[in-house]
Amino acid sequence: MSQIYFSIDEANALIPSVRIDLEALQRIKGELDEKLYTLQQLQIAVENQQSSKDNDPFFELECEIEFLQFEAHTHVTNVHRKGAELKDIEIGLVDFPAKFRGVEVLLCWRLGEDRILFYHSRESGFMGRRPISEME
Repeated sequence: MSQIYFSIDEANALIPSVRIDLEALQRIKGELDEKLYTLQQLQIAVENQQSSKDNDPFFELECEIEFLQFEAHTHVTNVHRKGAELKDIEIGLVDFPAKFRGVEVLLCWRLGEDRILFYHSRESGFMGRRPISEME
């Protein structure tokens, strides 16, 4: 698949749909963290107990975890199919590849921002964010 490059307007137009996926991923991550903790606690609790093969205390919880993982994968795939790069779910960071003066840059958007306000080189990352006004 060839690299997609976005204009600032094209990337900004995708933000509403990327926001939906990102918010869903944050929700799923929270649920996964809770269920994985619960599973860990349940494993510790039954570690020394004998249980019959007919009664699997982990089955339902493991199914819920697997479903959440599938759901998360779907949202990650949605973001990537749009041509965006998901960088960090927790802080809500997404990059959109672009060209500026013939050089590849990343238009950098963070959940909570209404539009793209920054860009950076691939090498400098988030810490090297510069105002988008420099590109205009």
